[in-house]
Amino acid sequence: MATVRYNALKISARGAESVDDALAVEHPLSIAVNGEVFTLTMQTPGKEIELVRGLLFTEGIIKSRSGELQIEITETSDLGFISKVNVIIPESELDKSQLNKRNLLSVASCGICGKTELAELNQPAITSSTVLNMNSVNAMFDEMAAAQSAFLESGGCHASAAFSKEKKMLTVMEDIGRHNAVDKVIGSLLNSGNIKQAQYLLVSGRVSYEIVTKCFIAGIPFLLAVSAPSSLAVDFSKELGITLVGFCRHDRATVYSHPERLV
Repeated sequence: MATVRYNALKISARGAESVDDALAVEHPLSIAVNGEVFTLTMQTPGKEIELVRGLLFTEGIIKSRSGELQIEITETSDLGFISKVNVIIPESELDKSQLNKRNLLSVASCGICGKTELAELNQPAITSSTVLNMNSVNAMFDEMAAAQSAFLESGGCHASAAFSKEKKMLTVMEDIGRHNAVDKVIGSLLNSGNIKQAQYLLVSGRVSYEIVTKCFIAGIPFLLAVSAPSSLAVDFSKELGITLVGFCRHDRATVYSHPERLV
């Protein structure tokens, strides 16, 4: 359940009226690794397995791109929302050096909150022969928008989607947090074995440094957003080999890095 109904007072030029409003659910999810708490993130219930898989991958805790994780649900709320999970990872596959890098609260709007330092990205910049025809951008965003049921109901959920080189949508996810939606997409791609097919990552809001790093770790060369990037997001995109396109609205877009991949 991504939305819940709340009673509110709507005020307009016509006066005040009682309304039954749909709001996006924000619920805490505590993630433990081998019994030790790793992080607490605020997220929209649904696709928690994908969220955990994507988060642990993009945080460098587990680097395998194949196979699903063994995840135990250890607590649910009175409403049936998953509140706590424990991920069992063999010691041979676990990068313990990363476990203390995120040990505080991670709120929905700020994925970098809770980190003790910026990411150390020890892999080469992305190289890709894939190109982007700007005429196809609107069609991809339209397809993602058509799948945003929680946003259509509440107006309060972000979305992310991944597309193949042929512009086929591989997966789409919603969450109250921008970075959570991205982690759910990456987790879904890992679980389905489609991570290598993903060439375009779309997000419904602005682009932060962390979203760029998640895109990079997943090996996706194009990052397209409805809204603006931050300065650090642009700097990292240039260094990491990502074509970053912002303000993708109404047949317009702004390309901030690696425009040589456009046709």
